[in-house]
Amino acid sequence: MPALLWCTGPTPGPAVADPTRGRGPRPRGAAVGPTTVLYLHSSTGRYGADRQLALILAGLDRDHYRPIVVLPDATGPLVGDLTRAGVEVIVMPLAVVRRGATTPTGLARLSVRAAADAAALARLIRSRRVALVHSNTSVLLGGAAAAALTGVPHVWHIREIYARWDRLWPYYRRLLASAAALPCVSVAASVPFGGSERVTVIHDGLAVAPRRTQRGIARARLALPQDRPLAAVVGRVSDWKGQDQLILALATAELTERGVHGLIAGDAWPGAEERLASVHRLAADLGVSDRVHFRGFVEPVADVYGAADVIAVPSTAPDPLPGAAVEAAAAGAAVVAAAHGGLPEIITDAVTGRLVPPGDPDALAHAVAGLIDEPRRRATLGAAASRDVRRRFAPARMHAAVAALYGELT
Repeated sequence: MPALLWCTGPTPGPAVADPTRGRGPRPRGAAVGPTTVLYLHSSTGRYGADRQLALILAGLDRDHYRPIVVLPDATGPLVGDLTRAGVEVIVMPLAVVRRGATTPTGLARLSVRAAADAAALARLIRSRRVALVHSNTSVLLGGAAAAALTGVPHVWHIREIYARWDRLWPYYRRLLASAAALPCVSVAASVPFGGSERVTVIHDGLAVAPRRTQRGIARARLALPQDRPLAAVVGRVSDWKGQDQLILALATAELTERGVHGLIAGDAWPGAEERLASVHRLAADLGVSDRVHFRGFVEPVADVYGAADVIAVPSTAPDPLPGAAVEAAAAGAAVVAAAHGGLPEIITDAVTGRLVPPGDPDALAHAVAGLIDEPRRRATLGAAASRDVRRRFAPARMHAAVAALYGELT
């Protein structure tokens, strides 16, 4: 069994000395307490899916559900966040589908790791009398097999759109469809499942208080020029989140003439630092390095939303429901986003923001320039977005939908 580390939150009762020691399956008809739900998650930061896991747990009725969370490492802040919230956290290696895992060698290694995960998780499910397994992202494999081994319902949360998996997708879709329920974060994320009765759309909720730091204060904190227009991209640096699109847009005549600066707020995935280096190189090659500011992960993110005149979400692959777009819109920022994936479910063009063709830096530059030139329009779009998104993505809506789903399965 893989090495485990248990972190118990400040809940009443004794600390758990040996979480694998249990009394076996609960007899049918026996008096029961809260239903134990095992959550599996693929990372430990404070990015979109990390925040959504914390939000789901924050809305969980502890009189009815007892959460246990398995995370793949203890290096990120999510472990401490959940522990302080009274959630039991178990740290153990988990097989996660990453880009390199889709090669024949990668798939073979992943299969071995997933089998080890399934065995370890099945022991945990039996010993802790888990009644429901919730994989918080579809890039985790062990939960499905462990749930099947123990006869426990499995919820596979779909936070991805596998647009680049042409050959593998039919097989992976079949695997995902083995779950008892497939909550999808957007209509766009649900479409590839072809109307399966196991699919339900549960939009993410606002995971941070929507606000914008006063512009001058935010720019001072982030060491940004006070007198230049600024467009920002928030999120993990990857080959499809669009940081390169902002760099390309900054090099256009429209944004060069206006002296627009760019802010990249986010780190690369561990092990994918080359992607961040490539964005730096692109800025240098295009001669815009002096107008691009790399600040890594920024907290509070309200500083980014306050510092920027425009928040760009220029994903080049369909983004299921980017949290940066939801949060920025709720905070009243002017958002320019790519018109695919779940982004049109967040932003209505010319009403609550701007939508542009994906992978078109000229269109991105034109939309940003238009908003830079019209401060009153920026404010109008931002205010409309804030009213709309705060209502549609209220945490209570997501909590109610998750509770209803659990009620059907337990």
